[in-house]
Amino acid sequence: MRNKRFFIVLVGALLFGLLAAFSVSRYLSSAQAYSKNLSRVAVAKVAIPVGTKIIPEHVMVVPFPKESTPDGAFDAPDKLVGRVAVVNIAPREPITEARLAPEGTAGGLSAVIPEGYRAMTVKVDDIVGISGFIMPGTLVDVVVVINPDEGAGRKDPISKIVLQNIKVLANGKNIDQPENQRDANSVKAVTLLVTPEQAEKLALAASEGRLQLVMRNSIDQGDEQTTGMDKRRLLGGERAVPAPEPGSLKSEQPANSTPAARRVRPVESKPVVQAPPPPPRVSVEMIEGAKKKNVDFPQ
Repeated sequence: MRNKRFFIVLVGALLFGLLAAFSVSRYLSSAQAYSKNLSRVAVAKVAIPVGTKIIPEHVMVVPFPKESTPDGAFDAPDKLVGRVAVVNIAPREPITEARLAPEGTAGGLSAVIPEGYRAMTVKVDDIVGISGFIMPGTLVDVVVVINPDEGAGRKDPISKIVLQNIKVLANGKNIDQPENQRDANSVKAVTLLVTPEQAEKLALAASEGRLQLVMRNSIDQGDEQTTGMDKRRLLGGERAVPAPEPGSLKSEQPANSTPAARRVRPVESKPVVQAPPPPPRVSVEMIEGAKKKNVDFPQ
């Protein structure tokens, strides 16, 4: 009896041992297959602001699934040293070629200027700079208030939009969002991204008149052609229109908010057409004993 129990215990231990060995073998095989499907990807060790030249302390290498590896990723930190970031890179975010400036680019503001564009700085104050709301990446229009030439026959100043959909590269010395609102309000200059032709217009407008920046929605890429404004047209008044919802697009605004709908058209009075009178009815007087009554018959 004792040998039988010992035999049962021995067989059970053997079965459990075989099961455990099989499970460990499968786990090691799966782990080995998973490790073969991993690749080395360089990611940001710390936050890398836009315009920063990358150093070895900014980068580390982590395993990454091959099917999830982003295009243009790097597998070694030494390939990234000296490159300049053109966007903000968050910690543990893969560093790809699309996030970097071409090799040999100097750090700072010049790294974020696309080919064929220029960076031009204009002076601002609390009014021109929209009370500190002008941040890097904001889209603005440039309005100039200027006095026309004496030979043009006008003496009153004119306001006109001279540049549209201009991107703000920097406010002051910041090419990124300032850490607090106090730094934003203390800005005395704004750097705009312009083409060479736009730079010429901006330089002339800044020297001949007073500039005003007008913030626009980042989604709104429309081109508005205006005729400008002088004192005569300004004193002509303006009709009230419904205020659009915050962030709404032009296509979502009421139709009566457009300039064409603001023109008042005279209402034409239409003549009132009267209905014809009903046809007369035939009335017959009937006598029933001592009573009389009238009975109408339709024609």
